Amino acid sequence: MTPALPSTLASELTHWRRDFHRYPELGFCEFRTASLVAATLEKFGWQVAAGAEVMRADARMEVPPASEITAARAEALRDGADPAWVARLGDGLTGVVGTFDTGRPGPTVAFRVDLDALPVKESSESTHLPSREHFTSTRPGRMHACGHDGHAAIGLGLARVLPALLKNSRGKIKLIFQPAEEGCRGAKSMVAAGVLGEVDYYFATHLGISLTETGAVACGTDHILATTKLDATFHGVAAHAGVDPHLGRNALLAAATATVQLHAIARHGAGASRINVGLLEGGSGRNVIADRAVLKLEVRGETTPICAWMAVEAERILRATAALHDVTVSIENMGEAGSAPCDDEARAIVRRAAEKSGATRIVEFSPLGGSEDATLMMDAVQARGGKATYLLVGTPLPAGHHHPRFDIDEAALPKAVALHAAIAAEILGR
Repeated sequence: MTPALPSTLASELTHWRRDFHRYPELGFCEFRTASLVAATLEKFGWQVAAGAEVMRADARMEVPPASEITAARAEALRDGADPAWVARLGDGLTGVVGTFDTGRPGPTVAFRVDLDALPVKESSESTHLPSREHFTSTRPGRMHACGHDGHAAIGLGLARVLPALLKNSRGKIKLIFQPAEEGCRGAKSMVAAGVLGEVDYYFATHLGISLTETGAVACGTDHILATTKLDATFHGVAAHAGVDPHLGRNALLAAATATVQLHAIARHGAGASRINVGLLEGGSGRNVIADRAVLKLEVRGETTPICAWMAVEAERILRATAALHDVTVSIENMGEAGSAPCDDEARAIVRRAAEKSGATRIVEFSPLGGSEDATLMMDAVQARGGKATYLLVGTPLPAGHHHPRFDIDEAALPKAVALHAAIAAEILGR
């Protein structure tokens, strides 16, 4: 068994999780969450880096408008953010990394958790635990509907317990608090800043997904789909729809044609592939030939090469359709993730740690089904010979991820901390 954890840990984890839940923040706007994480890490004796120290600004993807970031910063300060740390987070550089160095040579282990919420309006039904216990979102239209509030709490729980547990160990621990996971937008900037440069073992964690039993652990995930998110803006020529429509160039019609043709892309024979147009908007009125239209889409693939093929095909369709309608199109990559495999060695470490920490059920793999930009960090570690896995910690789900009634079993939080502490103890205590 792993060393005993503090008796107050469960209540501390619940407090952190509920506090983060009350104040959900969207990607690159997590000023309150990140500042409180940084201040707490510092209080627990960790070396803390944040903002431009751990993120490269030009590698971020789908960054909100400056006005939105400014408003989020003001909102965070109003709601109790740490002003000194907010100042260090710049204009949406909301990543935080805590490092604990034992002072003795050894491997570097990284645990990654994410911080951002979703643009989901939270349920007020009495059957919804946050509503019943009075910790629902205070931000209209925003909600922690994927468990990242719990992930951030797990990260702080590790910061709380690891220094004491590892006082006779060797090597380093890195706690990576990543912004903007939703949409696969934040990891790339942390990789570009070199955060993973010295990491030998990397573990990304998620609550729930396909593992819905408290006490269960999945040592790795499969069916991780690589993805690319694209925004296409069509530019045409406006004209009077009744008097001289022949003088116009209809950007909305081009985008609508592209929407149909994109879904006709042949599926790849080497593995699963996906495409979805999630938003199409354009035009200014019923009697005006639309001179602008925006199309937002994503492609996915069972492997990174399959996803790349789908992205190339999607761009080909977008450009060909624009040419067909004699309009122009600009295409921007708004998010991406790979399909990094979970290493055997890393999964074996999780299995042994799960056994030591009292997991009630252990499975080798549990499907993810979607996409996750933690895979970009996994790729970076694996490329230099390190080992990585994406593990799941079980929790019942009253409703699915990204649903207004999404919630977790808070009893899973101390179990997750115990699991990760056992992982660290095995690697750094060798």
